[in-house]
Formats: sequence, structure tokens, C-alpha cells
Amino acid sequence: VLNTLYKYTQLQSSFSVNNIALVNGRPQQLTVKDMIYHFINHRVDVVIRRTKFDLRKAEERAHILEGLIIASDNIDEVIQIIRSSSSPDEARERLKNRFELSEIQARAIVDMRLRSLTGLEQDKLRAEYDELLEKILYYNRILNEEDLRMEIIKGELQEIKDKYGDERRTEINYAGGDVSIEDMIPDEEVVITISHAGYIKRTALAEYKKQGRGGIGQKGVNTRDADFVEHIFVATNHNYLLFFTEWGRCFWLRVYEVPEGSKASKGRAIQNLINIPQDDNLKAFINTKDLRNEEYVNNNFIVMVTQKGIIKKTSLEAYSRPRTNGINAITVREGDTLLEARLTTGNDDILMAIRSGKAIRFNESTVRSMGRNASGVKGINMTDDNDEVVGMVTIPADQADTSILVVSEKGYGKRTHLEDYRITNRGGKGVKTIGVSEKTGHLVAIKAVTDADDLMVINKSGVMIRIGVADLRVMGRATQGVKLINLRKNDEIASVAKVPATEEEDEIIDLENGKPIIEGSAEGPVEPSAETDNAEDSPAPSED
Repeated sequence: VLNTLYKYTQLQSSFSVNNIALVNGRPQQLTVKDMIYHFINHRVDVVIRRTKFDLRKAEERAHILEGLIIASDNIDEVIQIIRSSSSPDEARERLKNRFELSEIQARAIVDMRLRSLTGLEQDKLRAEYDELLEKILYYNRILNEEDLRMEIIKGELQEIKDKYGDERRTEINYAGGDVSIEDMIPDEEVVITISHAGYIKRTALAEYKKQGRGGIGQKGVNTRDADFVEHIFVATNHNYLLFFTEWGRCFWLRVYEVPEGSKASKGRAIQNLINIPQDDNLKAFINTKDLRNEEYVNNNFIVMVTQKGIIKKTSLEAYSRPRTNGINAITVREGDTLLEARLTTGNDDILMAIRSGKAIRFNESTVRSMGRNASGVKGINMTDDNDEVVGMVTIPADQADTSILVVSEKGYGKRTHLEDYRITNRGGKGVKTIGVSEKTGHLVAIKAVTDADDLMVINKSGVMIRIGVADLRVMGRATQGVKLINLRKNDEIASVAKVPATEEEDEIIDLENGKPIIEGSAEGPVEPSAETDNAEDSPAPSED
């Protein structure tokens, strides 16, 4: 409410100041720093001129006191000379000659009345003289020592502040400008859902909390609309979403800029919210905290991988200055495209899998951080020019209990313990992650999963099945796995997505007409048969 009042009322106002002042007799436009500089120089000049004046007066008075002290020591003779002289001029000359006085000293003695002259107190004269000598010494220090002059200036300013200063009744905001939209939006937690088809929406977290079952793990769109929720996560309104395209461009979107929708609404296409060229496509996104937090952006990284096995790591700080038209995140080489992008800590484990059924695991620290325009380094060595990377997963050190799931073209899949993938050097050929054969087809997906995840498996003919990861048993790394879905002849798996678990029963959807397929049909899942059960015991020849 207060920020809204600032924006739309006179409670807060902005104005510009044209600081023009005379500097050495010439008008100049000055910044605040320049004004302070010239003001200090002015105060120094004032202190010097004032001190010179005080020094001159003190020296003059001390000179006179020296003569008066001499007169006081010889008061009877001084009075006799004055009385016996015919004129003041004669008295001054006789005093000057007798006591070696200056004209000023002699004049001061003669000009005094005899009563005052006889009443001179030697102790007072000497006390005043000693005090003047101390002042003269102090004045000379001021003229010779710059630090002392600055202390005097600070002390005088502090006296003025103590005497006249009071609490400011208005607040000066050095940021300037109008109140931004961000200032009027509370940084509350919301739920962001992104569908497989690229639709995004923002929903109040309270709407999910009111649900009786499923919580935020429930599906946020109807799968009968030929789409499903692929990503669902909690963010705050001031978070940033970074989107990466296959050409290697990066675009920003604040969470509060995501259109708000109900839990059952479809959302809006991401490409309608950011300036992505028509011939480019989204490939990955990252949810980040405040990009203005230096500690956060300097201690986190973005790791990207291309289809040709190139990997690149860049500090998140390089992406901390959003631009409307996006920036280049990676230079994609000719014939290659960006495949994945992940936010990492700088010490995560990375797994890359290729179509021929191999995977490599190495620590992120072996990939040096590069600039945005760099193209990256080799992450995995592919001996076949037709081979390509099908996926990358990053695993933080505190998630070592994660298992690795792989799926092949012909519908075979399995889970394997992470420990079965030994850590090697970056750029190697990798080890077998699934036994690829004519029966299984090539590898199409690799995911890091837990029992709390679900899988959404889609084939090229438009059939989609949701499977609970907990239903898949863990197998050896070199096995071919079990059949996840029966396929028609010449049909293959098109894509696999890891989605939040749901309490709803598994459902098979025909994406062409949005209707459920009758359970037990040729397109449906099958229970592991003798053939699939034995698959674990019949690994293909090892290529480790």
C-alpha cells in the first residue's frame, strides 16, 4: 500500500538539481562531490585567514606586554623619566634609549595614565604574556599542519550540527526514479507450472494448500488436453526465470511477470512472453534467486551441454544483468544445438548419456568456468558421427542417494544406483548405461530420479503413459531393462519427462484425440514378462 501511495500521490516526489556555483569567479556545474570539495577548500581558506589574523593580534599584544613588563620591573625610573620630560615625544625617546624599547612599546607606556602605570601587576602581565605565547605556538601549528586544520573544520561542523541539527522530516532516496512494479508486488511464494508443450502459469500457493489430496504434487493441467505438467516448483514473485534456446540464447522473465492462472488453467505459451525468434526453440529453463545478490551469483554456475557432447560452465554472475532481447549464453558450433542447461554449485557430479547407450560421470570441477561467448569443451567422446547426447543430469553432493533412470526407443527402461557409474575424466568415451540392441533400440533419455517422482513416457504415435518411478526396480548398469510400454510396429518412444508424483491412478492418453486408451490394449503398459525379467540376467557384452 505504501509503495502504491509513493507512485500515485505526492507522498514521494522526484526532482532534478542543477548545481551551478562560482568557482574562482567562473560559473561551473558541480556534482555533489565537487561541491563538497570546493566547500572544504573554502573552509580551509577561512581557517587560514582567521588564524593569520589571530596570530598577528596575539604577536602585537605580546610585543606590548614585553614592554609593559620591562616598565613594571623599573616603575620608579620610568615614572621619573615621564615626569621630567617636556613632551610625550621626548619621553618616548628617552624610554627607548634607556630600556631598548620599540616605538610601539614606548608609545604604549607613555599613553598610559600614571595611576594605571603605577598599578601594573607584574604577575598578571606575565600570566597574560605566557598565555599569548601558547596561542602563538598553536596558531603557527594550524598554519603548518593540514591535519590540524581538518580537525578544526570537523569540530566546527559538529558544533553547528549539535546546536541546530534536528531529525530530517523527509527521506532522501538516492536510487531515484519512480517506484517500480517490483516495489508494489509482495515477494510471496507462488507455484510455477510449465507444461510439456511450453505453457507456463503462476498460481497462488494457498490454492494448492486448500486441496484435500495430492498437494502441489497434483497435476496442474488436464492431460486430456494433450499436454501435461512437466515442471512444477515453488518460487517467490521476485525470483528470475532464465530460458535457454537451442541456438544458445538466454532470456529472462521475473516470476511476477508470469501470467497468473488457476490450478486447472492451461497457462500461456512461453514464446509469447519473451522475444524468441520464430526459428529458434526453447530447450531449458532455470529458476534463480535474486540476481543482485553478489554472493549468490558468484558462488553458483550454469552448466550447458549440446547434442554433440560439448559442455560449458559459466558463472551465474554473467547472467545477472537482464536484457529485453536476451544475450548469447553459449556459442553453438555449426551443426550442433543446445540440449540442456542446469544451475549448479560448482562441485556437482555430471552425467552425460549418448544415443548409443553409453554414459560418462565426472565432477563439475573438471570443467573450468568460461565467458558467455565461449563454445565450451568436450564432455564425452563419441566415435560415431551419427551419435548424439540425449540428456544430462547434475547431482549435488547431498543427493548421492539419487538413482539414474534410462529409457530406450523401443520402450525399455530401468533404474541404476548412482554408485554404479564410476567417476572418470571429462572427455572420455563413457561406460555402458543400457544394453542397446535391435530389440531395445537406441537410448532416448536419462533422468536423475527418486521414488517420489513419476515418469511421463510419450511415443511418436501420440500415446502417453504416466508411470511411478517407485514401481521400477533397480537393475545393473549394463542390462537392457524392462519394457515400460508396448508399442505398435514401427512405433518408438519420442520423449520422456520426469514429473511430480500424483496420487491419481496411472492413465494412458492418446494425444491425437485426448481420449484414454482401454486398459490392456496394444498401446498400454505390460507387467514384466519372463522375457523382461530375464533381461537383467542377460546383459549385453560389456564395453566398459
